[in-house]
Amino acid sequence: MFVFLSKFLPLWFYPLGLIWMLLIAYLLLTRKHTQGRKLRWIIILVVVIIFVGGNRWVPAILAKSLEWRYLPSENLPKDSMVVLLGGGTESQQYPRQMTETNGAGDRVLYAAKLYQSGNARQILLSGGNIEWSGSRTTTPAQDMAQLLLMLGVPENTLVLQDQSRNTAEDALYSAEILRELDIEEIILVTSASHMIRSVALFEKQGFKVIPAPADYSITYDQWYSLWKPSVPELLVGLVPNAGNLSDLTYVLKEYFGFAVYRLRGWL
Repeated sequence: MFVFLSKFLPLWFYPLGLIWMLLIAYLLLTRKHTQGRKLRWIIILVVVIIFVGGNRWVPAILAKSLEWRYLPSENLPKDSMVVLLGGGTESQQYPRQMTETNGAGDRVLYAAKLYQSGNARQILLSGGNIEWSGSRTTTPAQDMAQLLLMLGVPENTLVLQDQSRNTAEDALYSAEILRELDIEEIILVTSASHMIRSVALFEKQGFKVIPAPADYSITYDQWYSLWKPSVPELLVGLVPNAGNLSDLTYVLKEYFGFAVYRLRGWL
């Protein structure tokens, strides 16, 4: 039940869900025409949410606050255990001709790079399916294995953990395997915005965690150019768009997740 609620309840607090609730409330409360003027604050609030969440700057500021907490290390250890968290793949289903990556697919590419660079002796692939979420025919762990094999990573290098349904279970079930292998230190690969929560969970399990983030949405150049826009860039950036609302939703998901995990004592 917790897994379902953790996916369902936050939807009402993300920008689109909140806007939807406010508009429904407005329609219900204005069945009598005379009430319309008194309820203008609802429409004003909707406009503010769309503007604040949909412009270029707010999502970028919040994304940076997560992504730059752990910047890439230039001296990752060699011959280590790499733990790769799922979430960056889509299973092979017609008309897809192979396992594909989504916006977080850079995680898989970076794990392959770590193997090619000699940093990874083994790669533990963590990610299972949620029964009611979509119609995946394979687990994220299996999907990542297929892609890594295509990228030249040997099969005997890969260790699959395909039972977890969220990040907390990633740490819990992966820890069981890591202890059986007598592993105390890991290189953790996931999206940069997801790293704060992930590091805390694996440290809670007693491991020394070396963050190896991928999938950055805010680079140094992007960040500094954000504050010196040309007039056209300023005007375009101020107009709300769906992409910025999506970016904000992704960031809020991490903040909400961290807060809930902290309240439950998992961090």
